[in-house]
Amino acid sequence: MTLYLVGLGLADEKDITLRGLEVLRKCGKVYLEAYTSILTVGKERLEEAFGVKIEIADREMVETGFDAVLDGGCEEGVALLVVGDPFGATTHADLMLRARKLGIQVEVVHNASIMNAIGCCGLSLYRFGETISIPFFTEDWRPDSFYDRLVSNRKAGLHTLCLLD
Repeated sequence: MTLYLVGLGLADEKDITLRGLEVLRKCGKVYLEAYTSILTVGKERLEEAFGVKIEIADREMVETGFDAVLDGGCEEGVALLVVGDPFGATTHADLMLRARKLGIQVEVVHNASIMNAIGCCGLSLYRFGETISIPFFTEDWRPDSFYDRLVSNRKAGLHTLCLLD
């Protein structure tokens, strides 16, 4: 079995690469990771465009439940569709490592992500410091771990890409 991590690009069903589309069409199971980023179209539109059935993979499934999918095996392979590029989030790198630990081959189909598309705002990619994630606060949870990295980038005269979780 092979686990395919397939980047979808940034906008809609038209952003997938030809290689990504070929991979999807040969897989026995296709999942859409639906929590690290939001696509501008729904699952149904992707299914229609790609000609495959897609199941939604929420945060819990990707972070803890996906091992069951991998353990279950699927001779044709399993694809996880990721908005942007698969390695735009540490979650997918962790999934790749878990799969490899189980002896499962992993192939990655890269695509555009916010990490390189940010150049469209006119700021040089070479002048960005560490990227930070700013989580949405809850009543009981207000982390500030991102703040020190923001200050460090500012002191170094670097731009900061802030990802909103």
